[in-house]
Amino acid sequence: MRLLVLGGTEFVGRAVVEAALARDWQVTVFHRGRHEAPAGVRVLHGDRVAPDGLDALSEGEWDVVVDTWSAAPSAVLASARLLADRVGHYVYVSSRSVYAWPPAAGLDEDGPLVEGAAADAGATDYAHDKRGGELAVTEAFGADRSLLVRAGLVLGPWENVGRLPWWLNRVASGGPVPAPGPRDLPVQFIDVRDLALWTLDAAEKRLTGPFNLVSPPGHTTMGELLEACVRATGSAAELRWLDERTIAAAGVEPWTDLPIWIPRGELYDAIHDANVSRARAAGLHCRPAEETVADTWAWLRALGGIAPQRPDRAPVGLSPAQESALLGGS
Repeated sequence: MRLLVLGGTEFVGRAVVEAALARDWQVTVFHRGRHEAPAGVRVLHGDRVAPDGLDALSEGEWDVVVDTWSAAPSAVLASARLLADRVGHYVYVSSRSVYAWPPAAGLDEDGPLVEGAAADAGATDYAHDKRGGELAVTEAFGADRSLLVRAGLVLGPWENVGRLPWWLNRVASGGPVPAPGPRDLPVQFIDVRDLALWTLDAAEKRLTGPFNLVSPPGHTTMGELLEACVRATGSAAELRWLDERTIAAAGVEPWTDLPIWIPRGELYDAIHDANVSRARAAGLHCRPAEETVADTWAWLRALGGIAPQRPDRAPVGLSPAQESALLGGS
């Protein structure tokens, strides 16, 4: 298979490239040159939002293109139009954020979508940008040559948002650790490598349309995830479980101050209660959370404990003052 990855040097794109190379696919990556591409790929350089930034893609044919773009939909539209006659299948890694708010618990791919998104729009907000990207792909390639991967929370090696790396580093430092409960609160995420494997399988099968892609409900819990962090790091950290009232009283925000964790409610339903029946029927397999945690820690240690950080995302995690307030009230 001849694969073109738009990006391919960070997190999801990199995982797709690594998985394709392991299958002996011929892989081309198109990127701005800010990060080193994996060994074994053909490299094309360009900037999708610059004048003539797609010139390097003006020639060449591929069986599949995978695109992870999350800014202006117009950039997706431009690349899709340019490639429409020279690529067989367009895979766009989208997001479950494209569903209208508030998404119901257990929502499947037929749920209502955000309104007002446009294929030729500039950057607005994440949900509309991702939905606009979907519209751009289907406009240029048609529904019969487009696959929309609506990913949920993505964790694992190469993470450049900081969620699991923050927990691992905090647990590794030891001492009492604020642990948001309840301990048995179910959590949904997908290991980036499982996302990549499923995406390549789906591309080979020429699957089309939208697929929610995250682990099945109940794949793990906050307790299992944080206890896996303790085991992976070999830390003597003490997890101190806190209820949501204690956390709220300390002025601590779910998701950002305490990455991954969200108390039950609308936001929880949106992030941690997705219907993935369609993806499972199409072969989705999710490795144990313990493996994701252990492998992410091994990767993080190889980097000296400092994970890469996307410039368009704010750092996550508790400040020392917030942690002190939480532990003082426990």
